[in-house]
Amino acid sequence: MELIARPLVAEAFLPFGDVLEPPVEQGQRFYNSALGNLRAGASPNLRIINILPTTLPLKANLLERHEFSSQTFLPLEVSRVLIVVALHASEAGPDIKRAQAFLASARQGFTYRPNTWHHALTALDQSARIAVFMWCDGTGADEQLVSVPTFFVHEP
Repeated sequence: MELIARPLVAEAFLPFGDVLEPPVEQGQRFYNSALGNLRAGASPNLRIINILPTTLPLKANLLERHEFSSQTFLPLEVSRVLIVVALHASEAGPDIKRAQAFLASARQGFTYRPNTWHHALTALDQSARIAVFMWCDGTGADEQLVSVPTFFVHEP
């Protein structure tokens, strides 16, 4: 399978989550509705990650999900980030045949909705430093990883 990454825009990303962008003019935007926690015993988890850059095409065969928590990524020092997402299939597992790929700019953060399958975050052009927020309870339910048929992601 081959995916072509396209620019990250809110409308196209809506089935998977929310695009977080700063206001154009002075002021603030609230994204509280983007945060989802489906477990009463989960606690907030905030961390900063550093990712080494990768070049495209990307060859991948593993996806992950956080069934009970949203996962938010806020750029601190980034050029571009590759996002690969898939919805949960009705017969279980990721709907890999309808997976999509997006390219986030240095000004865009994003949130995956709970139960959204995704590839590990991939930095392009340079190393990336990103703040990550999600809800965790310290059990195996925090994250699920599955093998999928190998696919490739290209730039347009």
